[in-house]
Amino acid sequence: MPRLLFYYLFKRVGFSVLIVQLALSVPVVLSYLLYQLPPAAVRGGLVIPALVGVTPTVAYMTLPMAIGVGAALEFSRMASEGMIAVLYALRLSVWSICRPTLSLAAGVVVLGYILANIVAPHYSSNMQDVLNVVRNSLNHRMLDAAHFYTFSNGVKTLYIERWITPDIAANLFIRQISIEKMQEETITAARAEFRRNESGVIVALSNGSIQTRSVTSNEVRIANFDEYAMALPMQGSGSLPDRGWKGVYELSAGEFLSSLELAKRDHRQFGEWMAEAAKRFGAPTLALAHALLAMALTLTFGNITGRRGAAGSLPIIAIPAAHIGFLVGLESLLRISAWFAIPLIAAVGAEIGVSAWLIGRLNYSPHAKRFDVLAPTTAGYAAPAA
Repeated sequence: MPRLLFYYLFKRVGFSVLIVQLALSVPVVLSYLLYQLPPAAVRGGLVIPALVGVTPTVAYMTLPMAIGVGAALEFSRMASEGMIAVLYALRLSVWSICRPTLSLAAGVVVLGYILANIVAPHYSSNMQDVLNVVRNSLNHRMLDAAHFYTFSNGVKTLYIERWITPDIAANLFIRQISIEKMQEETITAARAEFRRNESGVIVALSNGSIQTRSVTSNEVRIANFDEYAMALPMQGSGSLPDRGWKGVYELSAGEFLSSLELAKRDHRQFGEWMAEAAKRFGAPTLALAHALLAMALTLTFGNITGRRGAAGSLPIIAIPAAHIGFLVGLESLLRISAWFAIPLIAAVGAEIGVSAWLIGRLNYSPHAKRFDVLAPTTAGYAAPAA
């Protein structure tokens, strides 16, 4: 294939893949964020960290379907324009026509492995940190008025009557227990201003009182104050609070592989490990399988003469069905038993094998037999037919 034609087909399919990838990723990311984050997360400034945390994972999971659907759309468009017939007329083989898309699919596989094993594990911690803040109410701008909140495993209890501004509250109530001092403190303030620092939140209280009660002797002391400051274990300005745990999807490639022996000790953890391994090392290879399937179905069942074929939409339906079926299988079956990896690998191998066979069948063309109607006579002349 001429280099200019190769680059033309490569860019044409690549542009379609980019459009399909955006059309797939953006709704998935937005729907996930809308499902996981409450409306208060917007004023809490948690949307951007969550977006950064979830986008790489969604990107490498949707890339295989994007290249399959993009290749199917572009090959169907070229067939309807009669371009496939023109390429055949130029004596280009079927594999030559498919070579630009296969090169693009190989690049997508490499990109998928980079996203799955380097980028996504690094940034997925952001999303989990955001969920930790949301579930444990660790952002003061997400606190609702007239609602009790507990922190530090119930050691601290906080209540706000109403908000004046996003950072200033009126009539605040705090109850906390000090294990070291063996006493219980009840703090009330007419006004509270939340100020973030690098490590947490400082609350500046005004016009309030502190009631201290000893746990051992039940002795009660009351003191009034004009100004008082205390720290709360909330989200600071430097980074999101530490979670104290780390998921298998946050591990780098080396750490993930080395955690296999530890995961084998628990059936549930081993299922999580197998599902994550299938996503990291199996999902990117689906780009090549789906690209082959899209081209094989379009060239085999489509109409290359420029007319719209009855089976023209078959690849556009088959690619999402195959990809979603694989994702459902690895998320559900592998968590039950690791032996389900065998039929999943066999299904991917069958998709590649059948697609290659269909393309090879189209590429095979038996040579026509030569029939000599006129028998040769003397040098360069043929005798006329009787």
